[in-house]
Amino acid sequence: MPAVIDLGQIDDPNDAVHRAVEALVGGGVVALPTETVYGLAAMATNGDAVDRLIEVKGRRPDHPMTLAIRDPADTIDYAPNLSRLADRFARRCWPGPITLVLDASSPESVVSRLPEQTLRAVVPNKTVGLRVPGNNITLAVLQRIAGPLVLTSANPTGQPDAVSVQEIDGEMAERLDLILDGGPCHYAKPSTVIHVEGEQYNILREGLVPESTVDRLARMLILFVCTGNTCRSPMAEVLCRQMLAEQLGCSIDQLDEGPVMVMSAGVSAGPGAYATREAIEALSEIDPELGGLAKMHEAQPVTEPLIRHADAIFTMTEMHRDAIVATWPDAAARTSLLDQSGRNITDPIGGPIERYRQCAAQIKDQLIGRIESLNIEGNERE
Repeated sequence: MPAVIDLGQIDDPNDAVHRAVEALVGGGVVALPTETVYGLAAMATNGDAVDRLIEVKGRRPDHPMTLAIRDPADTIDYAPNLSRLADRFARRCWPGPITLVLDASSPESVVSRLPEQTLRAVVPNKTVGLRVPGNNITLAVLQRIAGPLVLTSANPTGQPDAVSVQEIDGEMAERLDLILDGGPCHYAKPSTVIHVEGEQYNILREGLVPESTVDRLARMLILFVCTGNTCRSPMAEVLCRQMLAEQLGCSIDQLDEGPVMVMSAGVSAGPGAYATREAIEALSEIDPELGGLAKMHEAQPVTEPLIRHADAIFTMTEMHRDAIVATWPDAAARTSLLDQSGRNITDPIGGPIERYRQCAAQIKDQLIGRIESLNIEGNERE
């Protein structure tokens, strides 16, 4: 029998991580916990280890295995032709219970450098399944090795998934080099597998994440940011919603069910504050419906989930952009001033209604070009 390390009974989890890394680097096959089900892992850079993993698993050639990678930012290395939609899924869902099947045919993909045995196991049709597991121990193992892991569920092909160490098939367990026992898996259900090709997606296996949630995750999110989220960014949000509804041929209410979401937030916002009376009045002068929407607005602060989920972040000033990028450097490429000429949109707070009118006009003028540059289209199911 292999060594079994009970993660709940050891003083330092790093000891278990070190043991797992040693076993994997040595060509071993290790059972690891994930948030979904237990998995069997081998170093993707070791073809002999992958062959052994296939033998232990009893995997058929027409059932490709997954590559577990350490960070969503690494996705581009494996799928250089990454589409906006694929990037959106990776950014929003990882670490977590989603497996993305992406094009790996580019000669620039690091997949092409893997051993032939690994390629046969994970890239049968020029696509590769990628996942960043949402388990701290398994992520720590990935951080300490060079390259990805080949990962497959810890059950014989065709048998129920193992959601605890005790459910790993006895004969299979005897052939492993190490088992990390992290207790029952948090979700105890396999990942959802999504094939993404360009801006189209297809659910190959509905696992923990249901179809309705996948559909919401596929939608673009535009985020407008100012200071208090009571005048400039709410005006931008409401105006943008109207312009997008016109472009997509739907009502503003129907926009919520379409391919794009629009939100706003403030770098110093107090949750629950309302749009200013002057902002509502300036929007009502453009269209009474816009004023009505602004009346329902409630301020919210900028948060990590908002920034991570947003596909395009438009700030009112350079200061707002700097604040976001300083806290979330990975968002730099998605964050820009709303005014394409580089001018700040001056805060009208405390000023007369005319200042709000000028602010709304400047925002509307800049939105025309910004919306056009986003090239918004509906994400379609294959």
